Amino acid sequence: MMNDRTPHPTARISDVARLAKVSTATVSRTLSNPAIVSEKTRTAVLSAVQATGYSANVVARNLRRQRTGGVMVLAPNLANPFFSEILAGMSDVLHEEDINLILADTQVDIRSRRRLIGFADRSRADGLMILDGRLDPTLFQRPQCPPVVQVCEVVEGLHSPRVVVDNASGTAAVVDHLVELGHRRIAHLSGPDRNSLTSGRERGFSSAMARHGLAPRAEWSFRGDFTLAGGEAAAARILALSARPSAIVCDNDEMACGLMSALHRAGLSIPGDISVTGFDDIELSRHLTPALTTIRQPRRIVGRAAAARLIAILSGTLDEKDEDNEVIPVELVIRGSTGPAR
Repeated sequence: MMNDRTPHPTARISDVARLAKVSTATVSRTLSNPAIVSEKTRTAVLSAVQATGYSANVVARNLRRQRTGGVMVLAPNLANPFFSEILAGMSDVLHEEDINLILADTQVDIRSRRRLIGFADRSRADGLMILDGRLDPTLFQRPQCPPVVQVCEVVEGLHSPRVVVDNASGTAAVVDHLVELGHRRIAHLSGPDRNSLTSGRERGFSSAMARHGLAPRAEWSFRGDFTLAGGEAAAARILALSARPSAIVCDNDEMACGLMSALHRAGLSIPGDISVTGFDDIELSRHLTPALTTIRQPRRIVGRAAAARLIAILSGTLDEKDEDNEVIPVELVIRGSTGPAR
């Protein structure tokens, strides 16, 4: 076993993290952008690097970087406006490193394992950034697959660095806001089953409701699919209820938009008859009538963080099997779609 103070030719980033008493993500951030960490942390990490001999490994691995000059992004629907700012943030960072951004739409190719295997190949790209949690983890566990960073959604069973937003605290903040407005009859339109975004947002909804002493009602719990049509379908179910909720928390803005449109057509007032919230803060949300109260994901920051983690893997300052999540905070944006409960 390696002594904590003895340089070792095969030192790993986890050895540096253990010696410095920080996470591997902190080691990566310190080595790739030392200005963003405290002087105390910087000193501890650099001392651990010197003690373990890790810097020599970094130099050696740097000599092997960038064979194709391209990084591929796998997204489930490139027409979805949610992805535009994330891709822009990725492009910001990759452009600084003279790396090309290659896009692949997994919605088109989700049924074609052969095409997806073709994407996950070192001959096509030096690294992958995955925004689709539905993908088969075995596609990315083959020796010829380049390093992977998971972004927003998590592929169950895939061990790699991740950049996610704080989904639970975002949905909890929405519930807190509605309770402050006097709402007690709160419904939830969640995302698709077996989705990491859905599970995080459901966890935040449930915990906030319990904290306020509110019990979710089964007839006010709706399963959606993150689409406009999913919101319209939920509206039809709400309109058919004899006892309607006074507010509904939607797990994304697209479903909230579809829901609001259908409720408007049925003659309901928003927020007079029912308050509606979303999650994401896509461009459309601020142009609705009324504008949508939602949770703002700093999507460009998410994209930049994901690309920076992939660059750190390619430069040897981050272990490609490191599962230490980088969690990006979110922000409640209050607009006209929420108002006091009747």
